[in-house]
Amino acid sequence: MTIRFDRPVSHAARAARLIAAFALVLCGVTLIGHRFGPLEMPYFVLLILISAGCAGVAVFLAAIGLAQLWQNAAFGGVSAVKAILYAALPLAILGFGVERYWSRPPIYEVSTDLNDPPAWLAAPDATQIWLPPRHLVTQQEREGQFEAYPALISRRYEGAADRVLEAVRKVARDSHITIVKAEGADVADPNGAAKPKRRTRIQTTRPAQDDTAVGDMPDFVPVPTPRPFRDGVADLIRQNTDVVLQGEMRTRILGLPCDVLIRLREEAETTLVDIRVASRYGQNDLGVSADTADRFLKTLDAELLGIAGS
Repeated sequence: MTIRFDRPVSHAARAARLIAAFALVLCGVTLIGHRFGPLEMPYFVLLILISAGCAGVAVFLAAIGLAQLWQNAAFGGVSAVKAILYAALPLAILGFGVERYWSRPPIYEVSTDLNDPPAWLAAPDATQIWLPPRHLVTQQEREGQFEAYPALISRRYEGAADRVLEAVRKVARDSHITIVKAEGADVADPNGAAKPKRRTRIQTTRPAQDDTAVGDMPDFVPVPTPRPFRDGVADLIRQNTDVVLQGEMRTRILGLPCDVLIRLREEAETTLVDIRVASRYGQNDLGVSADTADRFLKTLDAELLGIAGS
């Protein structure tokens, strides 16, 4: 008589695949909704945590399914492997955040000038929703910033303030920073995209004249040229005041919102540039502000290559 062996089925592996698939879909929808949609960051963090939690449960069940496959030759090995693959993305995002949380100082803003940070033209205000309320950055936390990011310091360029301002605006546009407010620069568009309007010639009617009253008119009459366009930056240099640009941006991949403040100060024959970056949500920005400021300054150094000083 033939003895037939019926292999058991691992229900844990099947459940792991379904839960991991749900976690992956939730993670993908959350990423797209926050990066390109109206999903606010506190809800983004909450949904990512839920997705990572489901992924962790799926990996645990997948491990049970693999153990049953090894011990009892149970069906479900393929489902367990799929569950582990589906759970990779949510767990990778969670692992990246945990690593940043423990390796970065618990601050939500950075500044290149620790003693006199540039003052906000309009104080950033965002509802934290379920996140805990934030407190102002203390001097001790700023010292911790210097220990964690020693290269994040002011930049001094041996050049005119108008040239540095033009480079700052170009780098801001390339970095997708939208300037929302400016102080010190007498320009209509804080992003520097406005061009002077073309002057129109006023048409006037001349009264009829008697040909016998005066002699012949010359064939060519000199026409006075209009005065050169008055540049607000040039006036600013004469006044020796600071130029402050405040903007907002989102990070490239995750779309985390940040507020950016750039200050230009002319000293003697050099221009000092300081930057202040603050994340809008949470007490710990996981190093996003520092990365944004460092990337901006390095790009500005490359733009003004050859006139950077210490």
